[in-house]
Amino acid sequence: MVLLLGLSTLAVLPAAVPAQEAKTDTAAAPETEAEKKEREGRRKCAAQLCSTLHNRKPADGQVTCNVQKTWRKEALTKILSRGKVSWPWGDTRCTSDLKFDRATLIKAMQETDFEAQFETHDIRCQIDNANDKYDVTAQVRPKVTFKQGKAVKANLNWGKIEAPTLAKSALWSITAADNTFGLLQSIAVDDINAFVTTKCMEVKDEWQGK
Repeated sequence: MVLLLGLSTLAVLPAAVPAQEAKTDTAAAPETEAEKKEREGRRKCAAQLCSTLHNRKPADGQVTCNVQKTWRKEALTKILSRGKVSWPWGDTRCTSDLKFDRATLIKAMQETDFEAQFETHDIRCQIDNANDKYDVTAQVRPKVTFKQGKAVKANLNWGKIEAPTLAKSALWSITAADNTFGLLQSIAVDDINAFVTTKCMEVKDEWQGK
């Protein structure tokens, strides 16, 4: 959802598609042509991130890319249930312009103990709701603690949310609880580590030795 595009868009690590999500989507229905194009865009973005994380070069500048993701209701329900959060609406389409400092990513992989503070990201989503659609914009400013190259703590630090009143109330409850109690922290940590290992290995031909 907004969370996973935000960084599990870490995300979120979210840019990557967790294995369990992909399986859920496949079981629900075949990919549409639009979803295939979205996946290809995320794959290219993942290759850029993985090249920095594993090759550790170039050592400066930014990794930037636009990512889009259509989340099926079934996938959202399964993923968010890991944080004991329900999803009251339907399918959701999200997009975000990702920007990660390469030096920060490399330090996260190299240093024994490192706290990575990432820039604020705007996430734009359209949420299906019966016969209507909600346009939602949310901000996250993720902070992730790494030990020995592995994420151990992740705060998404939700900021401003713009949405119709009913949707905003529900989303505010979830994000406020996450900011205060780390409601979704374990999901973010698991997905960041899965991205660095599993997802990067899926696209290694596009970054290994380059």
